[in-house]
Amino acid sequence: MSTDPTPASAKPLADGEIRLPAAVLWDMDGTIVDTEPLWINGEYELAAQHDAVWTEEDALTLVGSDLREAAVYIKRRIGSDMEPDEIVDWLGGRVAAGLREKQDWRPGAVELITALREAGVPQALVTMSYAYIAEPVVDALGFDAVVTGDSVTHGKPHPEPYLKAARLLGVEAADCVAIEDSRTGAASANAAGCHVVAVPHAVNVPEAPRRTIVTSLTHLSVADLARLADRGPE
Repeated sequence: MSTDPTPASAKPLADGEIRLPAAVLWDMDGTIVDTEPLWINGEYELAAQHDAVWTEEDALTLVGSDLREAAVYIKRRIGSDMEPDEIVDWLGGRVAAGLREKQDWRPGAVELITALREAGVPQALVTMSYAYIAEPVVDALGFDAVVTGDSVTHGKPHPEPYLKAARLLGVEAADCVAIEDSRTGAASANAAGCHVVAVPHAVNVPEAPRRTIVTSLTHLSVADLARLADRGPE
């Protein structure tokens, strides 16, 4: 039995057929797995150790951010003597331990990842969590490419993470759909040229060109993503 190596996104379309995305690029924290409580609880714990006040506004400000930039913010807010990289290691270690113990999947995420794999659509994980934090999720789900916060020079909202993911998959970012839960991540993916499906979780995501906001991934199908990818520039 022969296998056609031509990507689905590059094949000629029959009448009425919708082109599949060249790839789907997934954020992790808050999109695939609910790690935000792990991060936020760690932030409160670290602030308490410094006898400092940490607020919900502080926590939500950092959702989706580059970890080192978040650590610089935390260091300033709580008056810590720890270096930013030490803060990242302290928080990241707690989140990684929590993820190894249990993965709290977001509704519909695993099912959509499975459906996309069965449809032959390449998928990448694009997360600002470092590789050792993302490892339990990568091991559980498998991806065709993985971009983590410690593998890029510029984190979200810079476009570099999504551009790198597209490059690793050998596709154009403009032909991809990115799935995000934060305004920071959505801005990164849009800046790279992706059509973004935003499924807000901890924070609101504003409307923008080439961005579709949904309340849940539960009823989102491969065909739905194909229709979005087939729209072209808006």
